[in-house]
Amino acid sequence: MNTLNDFEIKQRKYMPVFPKANGKLTSYIVGYPCEDDEPMAATDFHAEQITTLGDQLKRHFAINKLIHVGMDSFIYYKEGDITKCVAPDIYIVFGVEKYPLRRSFYTWAEGAVPVTVIEFISDATAHQDRTKKVELYLKDIGVQEYFIHQPEMKKPAEFRGWKRSTSGNILEIEPDAEGGLFSETLNLWFRWKEDLTTHVRLLRPYLPDGTPIPTSMEEKHMKEHEQNLREQEQNRRQAAEEKAKLLEDEIKRLQAQLAERQNDDE
Repeated sequence: MNTLNDFEIKQRKYMPVFPKANGKLTSYIVGYPCEDDEPMAATDFHAEQITTLGDQLKRHFAINKLIHVGMDSFIYYKEGDITKCVAPDIYIVFGVEKYPLRRSFYTWAEGAVPVTVIEFISDATAHQDRTKKVELYLKDIGVQEYFIHQPEMKKPAEFRGWKRSTSGNILEIEPDAEGGLFSETLNLWFRWKEDLTTHVRLLRPYLPDGTPIPTSMEEKHMKEHEQNLREQEQNRRQAAEEKAKLLEDEIKRLQAQLAERQNDDE
């Protein structure tokens, strides 16, 4: 990827296509709690992972107003039963309005369920993440894909994913040779790499051709780099124009001298 413009062309090329949901945006329904006493993330490692990946996905899908990316907020999936509720670390819903923001997501009101859910393994939820939640998300709620990842480098690496087949069966997603998993629904690769500064095993999204989706800081640096290149090109162009002007003036001066000598000879 040479420029942000190149990335934006690819971004639009690989953006998923889907129909609009048949419900309406619902910010809040009275009687359904929208918060609890639990902290947003289990550890700093989880917070770093959630905010980084959430920001990347929000900015990637920002060009489509019918893609909602939620982070650690309640999803109610059965009308009238407040116990039928989950709060994934990150989830993506297709076909629903992005804004205004919601306090919770109500599947029956919006006419849609998340297409992809991502959970980051913690000590308290590890067993459920690998077992109960697989069937809960894919069967009970109707999510198409479910991924789990261990972001803490001191813990054993674990990155797995499951999907629903066309017949409704649950299949584990096969990793590639590098351990990456492809999301057919989002049309994105997910791969992790270890950040030795934060000690986070950071899960990152990539376009199908392997182009990384930049973080906010990386995008800022890319913009600064492109601005520097434009300024350098402008300076080179200005220097070349000034040099050409000096050469033109020198040629005119020499031509004038030659004409003057010719007149003297006559």
